[in-house]
Amino acid sequence: MIISCIGHAEFLLEMENGMRIVTDPYDDTCGYPVVPVKAEVALVSHGHHDHNAVENVKDVSRIVDAAGEHTLAPDVKVTAVSCFHDEAQGSKRGGNLMFLIEAEGLRVAHLGDLGHMPTAEQAAMLAPVDVLMLPVGGFYTIDALTAREVAQLLQAQVILPMHYRTEANAGWPIAPLDEFLALYSNEAEKLDLLRISKDDMACQPALAVLQPQSLK
Repeated sequence: MIISCIGHAEFLLEMENGMRIVTDPYDDTCGYPVVPVKAEVALVSHGHHDHNAVENVKDVSRIVDAAGEHTLAPDVKVTAVSCFHDEAQGSKRGGNLMFLIEAEGLRVAHLGDLGHMPTAEQAAMLAPVDVLMLPVGGFYTIDALTAREVAQLLQAQVILPMHYRTEANAGWPIAPLDEFLALYSNEAEKLDLLRISKDDMACQPALAVLQPQSLK
């Protein structure tokens, strides 16, 4: 599996079987340049413009935006877990979906705009996680400290932080990535993409920053 970051919370997952899955595609109001992405499947965690711009993805034939188990192929399954976009049971920003993608023997999770610590029941539906795409910027999502606790709760082996302040969204009231990275003693690896398989998990970084493709 190859995982690349397009920007913000948008990632592209490329499977060995040829399937391409995009997560939370953003629109041009997000700050990041919109770049052409092709994918058969789009995962949409919630209905905000910086996460649901499926119209900017080419070749989409299936959108997963509802809770439950979704079989995308005989060897690819997605479980969407309902949660909230805030710490007040959704009263501020509504609902959110966390996604668990099971493919190639891997368990890969994308938490969308998670706004609270997952419950034990929610965590049990996701853990353990091989690769975790984790919001860390706070204000609209969990903050850095809570994000670290979530990663521990989900037993994440590889953490890919997302939804933080960059040059593209410098006016947003969210924290920069450094506040999250400072919580870890080991330096994060900066990568253009993550190429991962179940057999090489022991060789993978525990914390990796994928460079946004849209900012290159």
